[in-house]
Amino acid sequence: MASNVVFFCKECGYESAKWMGKCPGCNSWNSFVEEKVNKKATKAGNSRDTFSQRSEVKKLSDIVVTQEVRLDTGYEELNKVFGGGIVEGSLNLIGGEPGIGKSTLIMQVCSKLADIGNVLYISGEESETQVKLRADRLGVKSDNILFLNETNIAQIEDKIEEISPKFCIVDSIQTMYDEDISSTPGSISQVKEVTGRLMYQAKRKGITTIVIGHVTKDGVIAGPRILEHMVDTVIYIEGERFLSHRIVRGVKNRFGSTNEIGVFDMKDEGMVEVKNLSDIFLTKSDKNLPGTAIVATVEGTSTILMEVQALTTHSYYNNPRRVPNGIDLNRLNMLIAVLEKRCNLSLSTQDIYVNIIGGMRVDEPAVDLSVAMAIVSSYKNITIDPKTVFLGEIGLTGEIRNITNFEKRIKEITKLGYNTIYTNKKQIDSLKEKVDANLIGVSTIDEVIDKIVRN
Repeated sequence: MASNVVFFCKECGYESAKWMGKCPGCNSWNSFVEEKVNKKATKAGNSRDTFSQRSEVKKLSDIVVTQEVRLDTGYEELNKVFGGGIVEGSLNLIGGEPGIGKSTLIMQVCSKLADIGNVLYISGEESETQVKLRADRLGVKSDNILFLNETNIAQIEDKIEEISPKFCIVDSIQTMYDEDISSTPGSISQVKEVTGRLMYQAKRKGITTIVIGHVTKDGVIAGPRILEHMVDTVIYIEGERFLSHRIVRGVKNRFGSTNEIGVFDMKDEGMVEVKNLSDIFLTKSDKNLPGTAIVATVEGTSTILMEVQALTTHSYYNNPRRVPNGIDLNRLNMLIAVLEKRCNLSLSTQDIYVNIIGGMRVDEPAVDLSVAMAIVSSYKNITIDPKTVFLGEIGLTGEIRNITNFEKRIKEITKLGYNTIYTNKKQIDSLKEKVDANLIGVSTIDEVIDKIVRN
């Protein structure tokens, strides 16, 4: 068969006959990759042709909305990320680094979903022996879990038509291929077509489908970003190689919030839910060391107390190092500049390292005050009371600004036994009578430092 060369944008899937430096579809630079495709691959449009059924124009007010059916995955943390359970007939994408626990978690979910209906587990990477060994290790035993070792999407569609499962698991999307497309499995054209055909099966037959995807070195799903646009839900499993806990984070959800996280602990028997999230992010100690501060951060509906650690040490280089782990580098540089300008701290000669304990990443500005106080504690070599929490965003003038979900954070702080809270002075007025804690109102960062140093 004759073939020609086509260029695809990795970000949006835009197709071009020639290479371009900038994608006209999404304006990304240097995103085009070359692929050889079959000129006769007209069947590659099967999924699109099937979707293009005759439709009618309706008034928006005449459309009847029905409540989506949500199914229990068997894990409260995972249900929370899905928005209250996985939606029936949805197409869901789960990504993560190799060895992070994607297949382990999905196999455990299969055991729970098998109580509702038949589960078809399609593996393109592992043999039936490997999958069986994992199931035995996890204690997964059900006659409703069916296994298929196949990578040809046409063969998979035939089996789905024959079996009509309630659930379908595809591990992984990068190994599946359409024989009518000459490019290799995992290429942009293959991933687009296979995903489109799986989406049609899910929507037409109401099959709840979970697709597992590999991630690149940049931490995003391998293949075109259009893959994330096509599916209903995108979930990432994050975690450090040398830490046992795994964070399940929703980054796209057509049926719920995208700010939710679930936390699991990787053990010999599989993934175990972590109910009290603060347990894994706090060091249980009656006395802090210099350079430690506590903050309460909000992820979705969860409030988590975290420990921020900082280390300042004299630099022997012209450009001192600024090394953040878990916070944004630009944010750290801004806080250092504020401490130098507004608090007269000579940090320009210091190497500064900041770490969020537990491998968590925090992007919300409410962590500013705790980061700044951890740096001050290390620089001045003073110890902060271990039952003290810092809440507040720091402005460029050094003022402490209001934060969102304040009352929710206060409730979690007091529930865990922390009794002193430094935060914006105006924000605590409405809560002083409601909470059993020492709320200390401050206006500027230097005012906080004065109070801590005096204590």
